[in-house]
Amino acid sequence: MREVSLDRLRTLVTIADLGSFAQAARALNLAAPTVSLHIADLEARVGAALLSRTRGQVQPTAIGETLIVRARNLLAEADQALEEVQRQVQGLAGRVRLGASTGAIAQLMPQALEILGERHPAIDVQVAVLTSQETLHRLVCGALDIGLVALPQAPAKGLCIEPWRRDPVMAFLPARWQCPEIITPAWLARQPLILNDSSTRLARLTSEWFAADECHPVARIELNYNDAIKSLVAAGYGATLLPHEAATPAPDPRIVMRPLQPPLWRQLGIAHRAARCERATTHVLEVLRELRV
Repeated sequence: MREVSLDRLRTLVTIADLGSFAQAARALNLAAPTVSLHIADLEARVGAALLSRTRGQVQPTAIGETLIVRARNLLAEADQALEEVQRQVQGLAGRVRLGASTGAIAQLMPQALEILGERHPAIDVQVAVLTSQETLHRLVCGALDIGLVALPQAPAKGLCIEPWRRDPVMAFLPARWQCPEIITPAWLARQPLILNDSSTRLARLTSEWFAADECHPVARIELNYNDAIKSLVAAGYGATLLPHEAATPAPDPRIVMRPLQPPLWRQLGIAHRAARCERATTHVLEVLRELRV
């Protein structure tokens, strides 16, 4: 069964609006025989006359009127779809899929999204909470456009991974504890701990930090949600090690932060596909790069 062409439907609607094959041909920049052929094709497809000529005026038949109503809707939807796609090609609108850890989403993404919303309000960023490995896998598969990942990472075919941020890891401790001004692995290992789940890069970093001083503490609980971890610290349940971004508000007054000795750093990178990015994705990357430290 032959499909109905939008071009033929547009010809039918234009004839109905102008009341003339000749005027429709001029309006559509088509040869008169082409206009006649479009209507003949439609009538053959429908199996009935769509237009009638009365006193030199072309009028739709009853069946023609039914098809014209539907045709107007189809043509309007097609025009709208093309307009939306064109806006996305121009970078004026679009959807960008981004993967990141809970820490990056909670502390860093709000800044980026606020800037993006001011500059490009029609760009929709869809954020997925993922580990770095999950993020890289989805980027390779084409299910994400941008990823915020822990560094270092092994090179991945088809991906660009660029350094983004280097933030210090700090000790977050209940304020009611008697705490030294500088926190060492030996001291912290003797305290009740709340740490990131072992699947995360931060967990591996902190484990290596303790192990360098021959400490191997066992956490009271492991979580991947930094805000939940901080709530438990504020309640006095234990201490934790978390990155501290410079623009992050001061923690709950029931929490004190202390620097580590030796110092520890959390490094993040921006990952995206090496192929040319869509304009909307480029706009998001530009905003993220402005937050680079």
